[in-house]
Amino acid sequence: MNSFVHKTLVVQLQAGDTDRFSVLAHLSYDAADPFAVTVVFSHDGRVLARWQLDREMLGEGLRRPVGVGDVRMRPESLGMWRELRMEFLGDARPDGGRHHAVVFAWAPAFAAFLRETHEVVPPGREEVSVDDFLANVIAGG
Repeated sequence: MNSFVHKTLVVQLQAGDTDRFSVLAHLSYDAADPFAVTVVFSHDGRVLARWQLDREMLGEGLRRPVGVGDVRMRPESLGMWRELRMEFLGDARPDGGRHHAVVFAWAPAFAAFLRETHEVVPPGREEVSVDDFLANVIAGG
């Protein structure tokens, strides 16, 4: 059985007060880190940002507002069009504010990706080897 799930989606990025523009979201899931989903946002071959998100939080964000701090998610609907709105707060800017970006993704595509991850590791069946984790921490990883 495959322990990885990868999917690339076209999403809409809105940074600051700009209009939305299309970027790629490269989603990946590895059963070795069963609670996390990695999302790499890219445009014209350049990596714009890389975030590691909580898999359960992504699923909850498709149904209701979730998150505090640097990452927040909520469902949005425009008629029959359902989106997942993901808000990311980044590093501090020189003016005292923080970098801020909002990503809008087609919710059914994210839901399909999550269903694939659930086939690899069902919710509630995630396991992490504490010994491996501690060895990695001690080794400086």
